[in-house]
Amino acid sequence: MNAEQGIRGSYWLETASGREPAPPPFGDVSVDVAVVGGGMAGLSTAWELVRGGREVAVLEAGRIAAGVTGHTTAKLTALHTLVYDHLRRTRGREGARLYARSQSAAIRRAAEIVTDLGIDCEWEEAAACTYTERPPDIARMRAEAEAAREAGLPAEFVTETELPFPVAGAVRVTGQAQFHPVKYLLALAEDLHRRGGTVYEGTRVTGLTEGEPCVLWTDTGVSVRAREVVVATHYPVFDRALLFTRLSPRRELVVAGTLAASQAPRDMYITPEGNTRSVRSAPYGDGGRLLIVTGEHFTPGAADVEERFDRLTAWADSRFTGLSFTHRWATQDNDSTDSVPLVGPLRPGSRHIYVATGFGGWGLSGGIMAGQLISNLIEGREVEWAGLYDPRRLASVVREGGSFLRHQAHVAKHFVGDRLPHVTAPAPEDLAPGDGAVLRMGGHQCAVHRDGDGQLQAVSARCTHLGCLVVFNRAEQAWECPCHGSRFAPDGRILQGPAVRPLEKREIQSP
Repeated sequence: MNAEQGIRGSYWLETASGREPAPPPFGDVSVDVAVVGGGMAGLSTAWELVRGGREVAVLEAGRIAAGVTGHTTAKLTALHTLVYDHLRRTRGREGARLYARSQSAAIRRAAEIVTDLGIDCEWEEAAACTYTERPPDIARMRAEAEAAREAGLPAEFVTETELPFPVAGAVRVTGQAQFHPVKYLLALAEDLHRRGGTVYEGTRVTGLTEGEPCVLWTDTGVSVRAREVVVATHYPVFDRALLFTRLSPRRELVVAGTLAASQAPRDMYITPEGNTRSVRSAPYGDGGRLLIVTGEHFTPGAADVEERFDRLTAWADSRFTGLSFTHRWATQDNDSTDSVPLVGPLRPGSRHIYVATGFGGWGLSGGIMAGQLISNLIEGREVEWAGLYDPRRLASVVREGGSFLRHQAHVAKHFVGDRLPHVTAPAPEDLAPGDGAVLRMGGHQCAVHRDGDGQLQAVSARCTHLGCLVVFNRAEQAWECPCHGSRFAPDGRILQGPAVRPLEKREIQSP
């Protein structure tokens, strides 16, 4: 399944309004609050602050809602696979309760906004289910149902679902939602503008000077002064708190296809089995439904992305009769090492810099929650779950030890291994159209790509974030950093941070 066969990219971006991009600032800007990042977390925070009377500017490197939010599965739920039994063991019952309350409050907030603003975003109430097909895992599902119920969710253990295949058991939580996230965010941005807020697109922030006021520097040379700064770029582009040691980037693949409404599930489903399988459907065309299937998560830089797409497609095709594939895309998020997002003051001593990251694949409810939390913190109001999400929280061996060490070992392998000479590598002339490889040319490691017309182009192979070697993702035609998830186009342009500088051009030479 590929683009040549008529398969399109993100359904959400394809079906959103074709609005003109907001221009970058023409001169220096001064506001109360500058929000870096125009996804769910950034726009939610900006909207809450503008609604409270603050003067706010949103700075987005590309187009708003076109990053992670534009490539999500678009489930809005407080049931995050199997998080509650884990939180009950690592954060105690109170920690699990606060997590459930905060995520549920985010869903209610989104429902209020949809109603108040009259947003046409295909809002549907649905139940969320985490299921297993393996009888040995029934006890695990029962424990999660119990923990979620203790945390305050209307959770139950069930053995039957509407899925067209049997399950051994599932956790079911009613009163959740699914919607069109890009239509929702574009409407939020329009209301933000009506209330006096400003959105700047095509404006990459490259530097930050903390102070009173703080100063943000952009790639166009324009500066933005703000009393408060919110960094909502998923992976923080400013990492003075060394949050990269507590975040692991991962990509997930999505395939989607049309299905008769009578055969499409109306609730939302996920299983951690088989490297994750997540299923939901959305309204499509004249009475039909679009089945959206997500899974096959991997660290950026994996070499077998096309094979992973094939596995996900085969799984969906074998489970749902009459499925006709129309779209495929991929998304990226960051897992925190203790399974709880990092939302709040950037680091100890930060009085004016806030961050929202580490949503672990649940950035819709997490982003809306972050908007509520950070706006309240800026306004000086207490929030009962602020401590749960505080990025300054002390890590414990129980909460973070294993995940922290595994992530650091992965990064260390690249920092060391990328600096050792590689014995074998193809020559530029050996690259087929659409292929890319890291080659040594003129004493430098270069990322060389041959496009569909046979033309070669080369850029530096070292990620401009912290210097790991990039790897080529043929399925998505992108260079990816396996350490912290930065992504670049074949010509070196930044597709995704935390890098804020493109890969430098290189001359094609024989190795």
